[in-house]
Amino acid sequence: MLFSEFVEINPRVPIERDGVYPCVMMDEVKPGRKSVSGKISKTFRGGAKFAKNDTLFARITPCLENGKIAKYTGQNGKYGFGSTEFFVFREKENVSDSDYLFYFSLSDIIRKPAEASMFGASGRQRADLDVVKNIEFDFPPLPIQRKIAGVLSTYDDLIENNTRRIAILEEMAQRIYKEWFVDFKYPGHENDKMVDSELGMIPEEWEVASLDHICERITDGAHRSPESTDYGYPMASVKDMHPWGINIETCRKISEHDFRQLQDSDCIMVKNDVLIAKDGSYLKHCFVVEEDMDIALLSSIAILRPNKKINPHILALTMKQPEIKARMAGYVSGAALPRIILKDFKKFKIKLPKKEIQVSWENCVGPIIKSCYRIIDINTNLRQTRDLLLPKLISGKVDVSELDIDVVAEA
Repeated sequence: MLFSEFVEINPRVPIERDGVYPCVMMDEVKPGRKSVSGKISKTFRGGAKFAKNDTLFARITPCLENGKIAKYTGQNGKYGFGSTEFFVFREKENVSDSDYLFYFSLSDIIRKPAEASMFGASGRQRADLDVVKNIEFDFPPLPIQRKIAGVLSTYDDLIENNTRRIAILEEMAQRIYKEWFVDFKYPGHENDKMVDSELGMIPEEWEVASLDHICERITDGAHRSPESTDYGYPMASVKDMHPWGINIETCRKISEHDFRQLQDSDCIMVKNDVLIAKDGSYLKHCFVVEEDMDIALLSSIAILRPNKKINPHILALTMKQPEIKARMAGYVSGAALPRIILKDFKKFKIKLPKKEIQVSWENCVGPIIKSCYRIIDINTNLRQTRDLLLPKLISGKVDVSELDIDVVAEA
């Protein structure tokens, strides 16, 4: 059966002429996340609207290669799309299941032909719609589709639940940070005198310190970009960062020779480094490296290596504060691509709590942070298992016909 016989591709939904609608943009589609509900980031006229459970399939490079594929879970007819960024796949009644369709779209059966069909100017190529329409596959009957989707959805549901747990724990850590280090309501604060400083009022035994005073090293990643290889060591840029670390799956690979050269140049992340998105959306991501990892970094990522004067997690949370980002504007240059200037950044000043308060905070919040890292590791294992199962289930190499699982059609 042709893919175009199995699904509706880019279905057109009548809309009012001159209508203006919120539009789902590519930034809202996150690799590794099953669903996207949309938000008002841009409006559009014309085009078409999403229906609930549509699959959004990135058709432009590099978004397709990075796995920007998601299932739309928002309201029918509320958000729109154009034809330049996405293909939209919609289930056919009594023929295809929306969840199975999403997982099928993640498989190489459709992604490889789409990638091979890219045409247009370099850097903004698009997959050929006719190639996608004419992909042939022996699609299983609906009951089998739903069983396959049910197995894979179990992993994604666990990942989503864990992601929500991480968000709750992170909010707890942020609230405690704000209470102690912004509002100065740490244990024993009643006995401390407040004094004036160049950054406003602070407790008497605190100090205002520049980043180069509390870090043994402030640098960034490699200023040259080694050639990519099929196998080797990961090399990360800002696009590979997430709020708690590096997404290794999206990193390109470099040779061992190039990696060792970058290692000698100290462009490798090590435990307790604070990594900061330096270029583009500066300070979009800022996190502490949990353990030594063989990952090379590009110059778009700043590396702060704290000394013993400050706890790495306190430094990271400090750099995430809105007040810090507002002040950081004075250390940024470039209009098209804003970037932090390191030589000035080193002189950037923050409020440094006294050591006893930092130790008390670590005793209080450390277990919360460790729980977040532990759940992130669980999610990584869940994703790896799901990704190993997906091609075997989609191709039929793993038979699910005898599995005793309840599946129902999604409304």
